Amino acid sequence: MKALVVGCGIAGSVTAVALQRAGIAVTVCEAYDRSADGVGAYLSLTTNGLSILDELGLLREVVARGFTTPRLVVSTFDGKELGTLSYGAPLRDGTAAQTLRRADLYQVLRDACARTGAQVVYGKRLVGAETGADGVVARFADGSTEHADVLIGADGLRSVARRIIDPDAPALRYTGVTETGGYARGLRLDAEPGVLRLIYGRGGLFCYIPHPDGEVWWFTQPPSKAEPDRDELAATPQDVLRARILAQVAGDRGPAARIIEATEEILRPWAGYDMPSLRTWRRGRMVLVGDAAHAASPASGQGASMALEDALVLAKCLRDVDGVPQALAEFETRRRDRVERVVAHGKRNGDLGVVGRIAAPLVFRHMIDVRWMTEFRETWAAPARR
Repeated sequence: MKALVVGCGIAGSVTAVALQRAGIAVTVCEAYDRSADGVGAYLSLTTNGLSILDELGLLREVVARGFTTPRLVVSTFDGKELGTLSYGAPLRDGTAAQTLRRADLYQVLRDACARTGAQVVYGKRLVGAETGADGVVARFADGSTEHADVLIGADGLRSVARRIIDPDAPALRYTGVTETGGYARGLRLDAEPGVLRLIYGRGGLFCYIPHPDGEVWWFTQPPSKAEPDRDELAATPQDVLRARILAQVAGDRGPAARIIEATEEILRPWAGYDMPSLRTWRRGRMVLVGDAAHAASPASGQGASMALEDALVLAKCLRDVDGVPQALAEFETRRRDRVERVVAHGKRNGDLGVVGRIAAPLVFRHMIDVRWMTEFRETWAAPARR
């Protein structure tokens, strides 16, 4: 069997690794003419995502690039601590949730693609695809075509594969927040390394995590009713961006202002989106995974982990279920309820966070039980169909 994966980000890379290890030959087609090395901020992986990396033999590589983030503390702008939450029970070997740069996770997955034999082709932008009884033919902007037994759309938020599979798919939903962050240096904070601290301030959410090496990693989510223009966000000068964020945290207790001032370069802001329930994930021999199928608000903390889960479940379905269309149907059955629950959870977190300090106690109560998210496990040994 040959699989064609569209998109070489986190979802596409890990899907390629899982498929290759299930004995399925893979070609990955990436629209951009280069890899995503160095792109993005940072993310946290809870133990449901780490368990997938363990199954793929990649856990140690990822842990070596990150740092342990076992719990988070929620507080309000005036210093009132609402409580502490676990980031999920550790794996059997004691590995707890990890935080690392997105680019480092991507590099581990990209290198694993090469080791497993997946072919990665850059500058191949998908423009169309047709599926038939004997396979699927993908068409690209450069005029070339590619034939495969199955096409997997892993091309993210603004997925072309999504529009091909379902031309009536809903538009992305703006979450009401614009996010930015950075890496502060030279600070001495009275805070335990690896503990993520969420502060619901006057001007939105501020979060920071002391790195064991002394850096402070942080992000902020100021609310914005109107969806911002992507080009305007990209063009915002550093001094203007810094002044806006400092104004946002003005008067709040805690180290937010010091952290912002100690950050040499603030990351380019990006708007937060999620995907309302997508009616159609698959058609014939084509299917969607990751953000292309079920983009969750950043407030869920599960975007990357959901893509990792998708990859292993899909690879097992294609390995164990007779017939590609039947395997894709089994994949959707196995995944839809869980990921839609995660998307809904993230939207509630985000909506409450927009309200800021008034909603902080509600947010904390809503976040208390996340075991249903983090206790998910999938193994190669268990059959795909249950």
